[in-house]
Amino acid sequence: MTPPAARAAAIRTATIRTDLRTDTRRPTTTRLAGVRHEEPLTDEAAATETAPTGAPAARSQAPAPAGLPGSGDDEPEHPTAAETPAASPGRFTRPGGMFSSLRVRNYRYYFAGQVVSNTGTWMQRIAQDWLVLSLTGSPFAVGITTAMQFLPMLLLGLWGGVLADRLPKRRLLIATQGAMGLLAAGLALLTITGAVTPVAVYLFALLLGLVTVVDNPTRQAFVSEMVPAKDLANAVSLNAANFQTARLVGPAVAGALIAAVGSGWAFAVNALSFVAVIGGLLAMRGAELRPVERIARERGQLREGLRYVRERPELLWPMVLAGFIGTFGFNFPTLLAGFAHDTFHVGAGAYGLLNTAMAVGSLTGALLAARRGAPRLRRLVFAALAFGALEVLAALAPGYWTFALLLTLIGVFGLTFNTSVNSALQLGTDPEMRGRVMGLLVLVFTGGTPIGAPLVGWITAEYGPRLGLLACGLVSAAAAGVVALVLGRISGLRLRLDPHPVRTRGRVFSVVQKGDLATAC
Repeated sequence: MTPPAARAAAIRTATIRTDLRTDTRRPTTTRLAGVRHEEPLTDEAAATETAPTGAPAARSQAPAPAGLPGSGDDEPEHPTAAETPAASPGRFTRPGGMFSSLRVRNYRYYFAGQVVSNTGTWMQRIAQDWLVLSLTGSPFAVGITTAMQFLPMLLLGLWGGVLADRLPKRRLLIATQGAMGLLAAGLALLTITGAVTPVAVYLFALLLGLVTVVDNPTRQAFVSEMVPAKDLANAVSLNAANFQTARLVGPAVAGALIAAVGSGWAFAVNALSFVAVIGGLLAMRGAELRPVERIARERGQLREGLRYVRERPELLWPMVLAGFIGTFGFNFPTLLAGFAHDTFHVGAGAYGLLNTAMAVGSLTGALLAARRGAPRLRRLVFAALAFGALEVLAALAPGYWTFALLLTLIGVFGLTFNTSVNSALQLGTDPEMRGRVMGLLVLVFTGGTPIGAPLVGWITAEYGPRLGLLACGLVSAAAAGVVALVLGRISGLRLRLDPHPVRTRGRVFSVVQKGDLATAC
């Protein structure tokens, strides 16, 4: 018979081992509300995994890390299991403040560089569209330019995601951003010297698209290496806010430069702006990044990424919706030029103001998204539906200022959809697959532009911009409705009429959920 003291010691040993098995160092993943959460590793598991069989591993007495040196983090990024409660839905989805990801030093450098670079990018977009319109007088030519820029994404977008998973993302971004700067400088030189032609603009747009094939998915996936998982949704939203802030400044500066000295100087300013983002990337501390283990080069990785998305409805159907919205809903370079030039008969300054109005709404949508946690699928579907409905209303707007106001609301819901689908896919994807998934998102969201932009440009040229925008809005709203029905069917969502609303605090209708996808919706 086992003595009481020995029995008590055995119980204590079993308890310690149970705790150690619970606090394992091996990465674990759970899906909570459709979001993949990566649990931080603890020092205790190292002792568990390296201790001989049958020997109890001692708990580490080292204090919890207080944040990376110089990062300015207010809390440990990798707390030990003893100090952190078990995983819960709010752990990585609860918002930590509108600017929580700016506590991370590397992300601050990245964010600051992007402010300057994005401003230059928007200057070039406005100058390029206006230059083509001035050279040809045709909105259809503007659509061709946009198509040439996004055609490489349609043909090669998935390979860009594969390269993002294979290569060091920071070095890859330095190379792609430098190439973009050189292309902007070349277009500036041609325009300033008067040698530019529509064919030359098409060629530079095509070359820029080839670089973007690699740059875009790499930038999307690199965010997860700069910030902890709990701040990923916030960082994605702040990136969008950054882009839209530049969208406020860029068109105004571009309009002034075009009116004063011509489009070429807008391209020159954009070329210089890439120095800021490259400087921010070089100034980062490599030890404070969270690099994902790169995949080895082998066959079948592209098919593996497609199969990965196809087997997960919480990834597949947002992708489908993003494809329709990106192909038909976001054709504003073609449409706004047509509205400014043909419908409202205004100049470059008023054209820039339309872009600014939409940027105000987009910035508002991005800041609102930064306050929220990880998005649910119903939010992005609702945002897409509202986006399409507002486009229909804008197509019927009686005057310039009414149209500008509706563009502001379109910006709010368009950016809400954009950040929601980006965050949902990044948080719902395994780290080693993130580059390929984001490459597929970029493909479906922007790769359809070579199809949508010429089509919308043709409708605008033949029947006017109002009918072009009306068609875009109807397609976007219809796609949102169909995806909503599909997701509702998969997840078991159904609307229930309550005959006794007093007992349910006045809720006549309520949503009943059941099914594997219910929490994601």
